[in-house]
Amino acid sequence: MKNTATETAKYPANVITEVESEAARLDLHIGEPVIDLERCRFKLSYGRSTIHRWGVFAEEAIPARRRVIEYTGEKIDAEEVERRSFRDCLYTFWLNDRWAVDGAVGGSGAEFINHSCDPNLTSHVVRGHIFYSSNRRIEPGEELTVDYNLDDTDEQIVCTCGLNNCRGSITR
Repeated sequence: MKNTATETAKYPANVITEVESEAARLDLHIGEPVIDLERCRFKLSYGRSTIHRWGVFAEEAIPARRRVIEYTGEKIDAEEVERRSFRDCLYTFWLNDRWAVDGAVGGSGAEFINHSCDPNLTSHVVRGHIFYSSNRRIEPGEELTVDYNLDDTDEQIVCTCGLNNCRGSITR
């Protein structure tokens, strides 16, 4: 199984892709619950991120190697990803070469988890479900992050994780 996600339908990549405008992002979530508590195993919150606009934060300690949250959304095929690639807000996580989950439609809040070159979460696809699990203990107040592992494409996307070991790009 090819394990890649996209920046748009043209650029396969591994974990999550977001295409957004700040106005669309803000309008989309005002007054709506952001974190689907039924999809979480721990208390999480949503807030401003130093990495990129908004992020998801631990409200309690999360032990290592624990399932934290399920990435949910609408299951769509590659053709639909291409059609939606021009929308203001698109979060695709590719299940395989044919199917993806668009977290912008029915997302659990996991679509707001930002990229880091030294992430505290790892993604796992299990029978068509996407789960994020902790790599290590995560402290209360710490932002949840995952390595997007975007395929190397013509378009280099600058990483803003700010770590000493930052690759400088969210591509592999």
